[in-house]
Amino acid sequence: MARMKVAQVSKPGAQWEFVERDIPEPGPGQVRIKVEACGICHSDQLVKEGYWPGIQYPRVPGHEIAGRIDAIGPNVLHWKAGQRVGVGWHGGHCFYCNACRRGDFIRCEFGKITGIVFDGGYGEYMVAPAEALAAIPDGLSSEEAAPLLCAGITTFNSLRHSGAKAGDVVIVQGIGGLGHLGIQFARKMGFRTFAIGRDKSKEPLARQLGANQYIDSGSASDAAGIQKLGGAKLILATAPHAKSISELIPLLAPTGKLLIVAAPAEPLSVSVMELLSGRTIQGWPSGTAKDSEDTLEFSALSGVRPMIEKYPFAKVAEAYDQMITGKARFRVVLTMNS
Repeated sequence: MARMKVAQVSKPGAQWEFVERDIPEPGPGQVRIKVEACGICHSDQLVKEGYWPGIQYPRVPGHEIAGRIDAIGPNVLHWKAGQRVGVGWHGGHCFYCNACRRGDFIRCEFGKITGIVFDGGYGEYMVAPAEALAAIPDGLSSEEAAPLLCAGITTFNSLRHSGAKAGDVVIVQGIGGLGHLGIQFARKMGFRTFAIGRDKSKEPLARQLGANQYIDSGSASDAAGIQKLGGAKLILATAPHAKSISELIPLLAPTGKLLIVAAPAEPLSVSVMELLSGRTIQGWPSGTAKDSEDTLEFSALSGVRPMIEKYPFAKVAEAYDQMITGKARFRVVLTMNS
């Protein structure tokens, strides 16, 4: 039987292991993907360190997968061998629980998570449920598409469902792995886009990404400028710092929304008085495969692209360290063809 190489975690906290396995055969309702690129996400730490309850080891992480369909299992419709596809965090759903019956697949009671419930993209091949596939448009390379299947969908999908309208003041907090995409999407969607960072050093990059204006989080005059505009209709929080997120609430318009897509470990500090005017605080999950497909198509059409650092598959340990230490600018992608 043909063999493949994967990078696996044998137990929580273990070092990366390169092993050979038999190339798996797709079962009913599944496809096999020849991986071309796989993004490394901060959430992969859940596998590496064993933070997600019930993970079965050894496990191959990776939920930002771009490649081509290599084989198709029984009862798979509409997908063809050789087709370019991606797989993100949402790795499938049951179709039968109450959430699925309402079409709310991202909240499936038995939903699968790619790279956690089943092996992900840190390898030459992987098998995924057909309902987890998103078609990749020709305008995107596999390396560009991979981060859009997690950081991309998270920011794009949350913004388009936020209730903000073209011309509204939208602030993107954080200019990192999520934020650098959030700024681009917000501008392309027609929002009056502000980026907020810790000092003025990131202003040139924020403007390069499309921000109409930049806010220094430590500047009282910058904050006053937002308040003179009536406050922000929406603040997209992409940097997981509870204190920094909490301090954004006064910048909201009286009926504005704080939308959180990066989870800090600490609780937020919120005054109920700040909410009584109608301000709201909401979190947002990533989305389904169709949401990923929409993200990819919008990105190809509008020119939104992730800023990536590429590493060959053989350097997975180095690539993971670059991500987990926060040195990457801004997404790390493993390439399988180098």
